[in-house]
Amino acid sequence: MMKIDIMTLFPEMIEAVLSGSIIGRGREARLVDIKAHHIRDYTTDKHGRTDDYPYGGGQGMLMQCEPLYRCHQAITGGNHVHTVMMSAQGAVFDQEKAKDLLEREHIIIVCGHYEGIDRRFIDKYVDEEISIGDFVLTGGEIAAMAVADAVCRMVPGVLAEEACFEDESHFSGLLEYPQYTRPEVWQGERVPEVLLSGHHENIRKWRRKKSLELTRERRPDMFEKIELTKEDRKLLEDISHKE
Repeated sequence: MMKIDIMTLFPEMIEAVLSGSIIGRGREARLVDIKAHHIRDYTTDKHGRTDDYPYGGGQGMLMQCEPLYRCHQAITGGNHVHTVMMSAQGAVFDQEKAKDLLEREHIIIVCGHYEGIDRRFIDKYVDEEISIGDFVLTGGEIAAMAVADAVCRMVPGVLAEEACFEDESHFSGLLEYPQYTRPEVWQGERVPEVLLSGHHENIRKWRRKKSLELTRERRPDMFEKIELTKEDRKLLEDISHKE
């Protein structure tokens, strides 16, 4: 049986879609097991808060590590389960990735919200980041449901007949820099000092450098399309010297 646990702030969205139609019938027949876990159930904040302001300033809020960690541990029991986060920084989802996830038999999908997730949780507990395309959604739920649907429909017996699949890809733009929120130290990992400095120009340069670095490393196809400024070239030189 294919098992998918989805970590979300909106479990009702997941249930509303994946309880119906073909996937819903697959769940009823116990061919697939899909559970939506409410992240807010795992916060220790008396107001049920799961987000906070980002260090270094910026618009919006970031999801905190601890509620995500506690939810993740409740699912895994401390054991390793392949964990996917829906992210615009991830590799573009395609049919080959759907087949790969199907072979794992049990996966966790993390749905981001607000302006994203504290990078420390991602680095410690997420095995891979996946994008369904280079566009922006209000949260990870729609993307998570697309992945769950694509994987579960390949489970034998879910579809009445063999399906045909096509790979898709889409690219453009520059990947976002890592972000962090409170607490300043979490599980021994500190927020980068530059984000605590209050020096807005240094923060801006650090973020630009990280964006360039991530894009060059993860999406060279996108990197080739970037019109580099004089400052960008200097930042890339700094990266190369450190390497």
